[in-house]
Amino acid sequence: MSVLKFENVSKSFGEGTHTTHVLKDINLEVQEGEFLVLLGFSGTGKTTLINLMAGLEMPTKGTVSFKDKPITGPGPERGVIFQSYSLMPWLTVNGNVRLALDSVFPKMPKAEKEEKVAHYVNMVGLSHATARRPAELSGGMRQRVNVARALAMNPEVLLLDEPLSALDALTRANLADEIEAIWDAEKKTCVLITNDVDEAIILADRIIALNPDGTLGREFKVNIERRRDRMEMNHHEGFKKLRAEVTKYLMDVGIEAKAEGSRVLPDVTPIHGVPAAVKDAQKGMIDHNFLDFSQLHKVYPTPKGPLTVVEDFDLKIQRGEFISLIGHSGCGKSTVLTMAAGLNAISKGGIRLDGRHVEGADPERAVVFQSPNLFPWLSAKENVAIGVDKVYPKASQGERQDVVEYYLERVGLADAMDRPAHSMSNGMKQRVGIARAFALSPKLLLLDEPFGMLDSLTRWELQEVLMEVWDRTKVTAICVTHDVDEAILLADRVVMMTNGPQATIGKIVDVDLPRPRSRQALLEHPDYYRYRQDVLDFLEEYEHGAKPKPKVAKAIAAE
Repeated sequence: MSVLKFENVSKSFGEGTHTTHVLKDINLEVQEGEFLVLLGFSGTGKTTLINLMAGLEMPTKGTVSFKDKPITGPGPERGVIFQSYSLMPWLTVNGNVRLALDSVFPKMPKAEKEEKVAHYVNMVGLSHATARRPAELSGGMRQRVNVARALAMNPEVLLLDEPLSALDALTRANLADEIEAIWDAEKKTCVLITNDVDEAIILADRIIALNPDGTLGREFKVNIERRRDRMEMNHHEGFKKLRAEVTKYLMDVGIEAKAEGSRVLPDVTPIHGVPAAVKDAQKGMIDHNFLDFSQLHKVYPTPKGPLTVVEDFDLKIQRGEFISLIGHSGCGKSTVLTMAAGLNAISKGGIRLDGRHVEGADPERAVVFQSPNLFPWLSAKENVAIGVDKVYPKASQGERQDVVEYYLERVGLADAMDRPAHSMSNGMKQRVGIARAFALSPKLLLLDEPFGMLDSLTRWELQEVLMEVWDRTKVTAICVTHDVDEAILLADRVVMMTNGPQATIGKIVDVDLPRPRSRQALLEHPDYYRYRQDVLDFLEEYEHGAKPKPKVAKAIAAE
């Protein structure tokens, strides 16, 4: 039986020449008890589609109906869980859930309300936190309250608008599993919006992609037996095949070529370099162990005594090598990176780059952070030029301008060079950040979760951009990430860190996959899922707080 139905629905905002068409000619039916996932890039109208289901928006054309009756506004039969938590900060966990019952069932007896609140709070695993207020809860716990509140209204349909996107990867996976268990137990109809392909396949009966032009795209049936364990899916041929098909479709409709333009990079030399005497002594040697982390420690003073965050971090990196650094939150990945950048003092040990000790910040070590930190009042071109003017003082103004424009073209901003940063999307800002880093012609490129603030599909776009530009420069690079697929896609070696405190290197995987790389080609490579399993096994082990055996740690350090 059809529960939700769209008939020739279009939705636009604004009037006249200012009209923006978001959805076009949508025909869709959601079946009772179905778990439907709508998958697409940012800006494809996913949220508008679910707002139409919820009755928060009305169609410009066509009809949206619930059980054959036109939807004219919100209703308790359609519970919505948004990306933001929207909790009342002065109410406890129980109080926030009870608020929903009070509004939908004002005549329900007090005892029955208390019983229902307790039932749904327990269902989402928050019985231990009933008296806490939102400020005392983690992001994952707040979203659990949101889920409990929606369920307490006893809706026939759950509408989930990217409810997990603000959470870290581990919390996101755990909560997705809980949502599936609740859906299965409660026999609800679910519609989920996401931009994460793995999440879509794990949860869905059916996946529908949204095209960038606001039309419905290809439909994918998920014929994989439930429950779908994430680790087991890495060996499941049906999962791999569907993952490759969905990925290919999304890349074909959503990711255009990023490198554009025809500017030539001028032959100019940056000011950072090795003194002539040192350079002569190092001839033929410095490509080996170009970057050398030796017995690196980071210790912070605390009221209870010294706290060792990173210890005995030993790693030799060759010139032109790309390293991914991965591990659970709090394992010291970013601490290692900021020490390499010269932004964080080294407590013990040392870092040598191109034969010299790292001491303080220097443009020879360019950093791309999670937030690009642009000057909002300056254009893309002006933001990149700030660094270029300092690094190429002997170049002419025209040559420096060519450097700026060359890299902005390479990251796909040929038509937005003069646009002020404050008017850009997060993805565009990060493109400027990447262009700025490469334009410094650094000896070492350091990337600290550079795509962490972006949705999954925008991450894909910028990973393609990063790989395209890196293939041209072959700059030595380290990328901190928590994304397993990103780590393998980018790296020559994936370096895995144990849990903190006293974090160190737990395992290193050599990624022997052909370059240049694309996400689609890697998903089809016979060795890809073997590398992925190596990293997943390590992360699962350290999810439970394991520590490496001393002999293993020493063997890794010696590699």
